Amino acid sequence: MMLETQGLTLHYGGSQILYGIDFQARAGEVTCIMGTNGVGKTSFLKALAGTHPRSGGAISIGGQAVGRAPPQEMARRGLSVVPQGRMIFPLLTVKENLETAFALLPKSEHRVPDEVYELFPILKDFLHRRGGDLSGGQQQQLAIARAMIMKPRVLLLDEPTEGIQPNIIQQIGRVISHLRGQGGMAIILVEQYFEFAYGLADRFYVFKRGQVTHSGPKDSFTKEELRAVVSV
Repeated sequence: MMLETQGLTLHYGGSQILYGIDFQARAGEVTCIMGTNGVGKTSFLKALAGTHPRSGGAISIGGQAVGRAPPQEMARRGLSVVPQGRMIFPLLTVKENLETAFALLPKSEHRVPDEVYELFPILKDFLHRRGGDLSGGQQQQLAIARAMIMKPRVLLLDEPTEGIQPNIIQQIGRVISHLRGQGGMAIILVEQYFEFAYGLADRFYVFKRGQVTHSGPKDSFTKEELRAVVSV
């Protein structure tokens, strides 16, 4: 098991947001978290990434327990996040944005792998363009490329299709499939776009009011059953 949580709870101020989440993500699989807005999906990713400290429960990566580690420590342990809103540095060039990923790598690995430009050829064309001048879809490609450079064991993707044109959604789907096919990475996808999620995911977790109501491998649901429980 690449990433696992047991009994994970989370509070914002006096409000409890997550209630005892048990969750597993395997290497070589896409694990998709679904549910309507406001059910705790993004909060769960923040707890995994260390950007919002969990109140209770345990997280382990590659079988090793992780304490209440800050984001940079989670990144060092192999967890990489493509957040909602993409978080590109608008005044840095595409090249400089990609190079921010080097901070966690040894000096000998401070290069952008050819694979990144093969998967996202537009980035090679736009290396000297500022991040803020890219379209939303191009920024999303840049955010995923930056996460890939960090060679993650666990990749978190929060709503990667949000506000993006259909041709780039298809390309992002192909990239996720390619990364899954390499077998070494657990991919955790939070996604509202049902068809995209259903097409990619190997395993589903459905969140409702901060709890997991349904979970299992894709073949344990029909498409209609899953659509019904997600939209309630």
